[in-house]
Amino acid sequence: MAGPTRKPASCVWCGREVADSGVGRRKRYCRQSCRQRAYEQRALVKGTSIPADAVVLTREESVAVMDRMFEVRCAAEDLGTAVAEGADADELATMCDSLVQLALAAERLR
Repeated sequence: MAGPTRKPASCVWCGREVADSGVGRRKRYCRQSCRQRAYEQRALVKGTSIPADAVVLTREESVAVMDRMFEVRCAAEDLGTAVAEGADADELATMCDSLVQLALAAERLR
């Protein structure tokens, strides 16, 4: 009898999916570089009033996140319009795939 399956985890630094080895403690980072960036972030905020789990983004990173969220909203509105106008199933499936890809990209903070 197989044990319970684990839901794919997301990297706590970049949000990408983390490969599950199936045994032991779950990995928190998808790559060593993400682990290193998280360590550097914790070291920078140590001794300050900034919480250790805070995410500090540059202005450019913040703008990029907002741009990705705008793309997701536009794609969702386009999909809603297509449904209301009676688009065929193939077109809707293509639009759904595009929306999912945009949403995955929007999950990334960096």
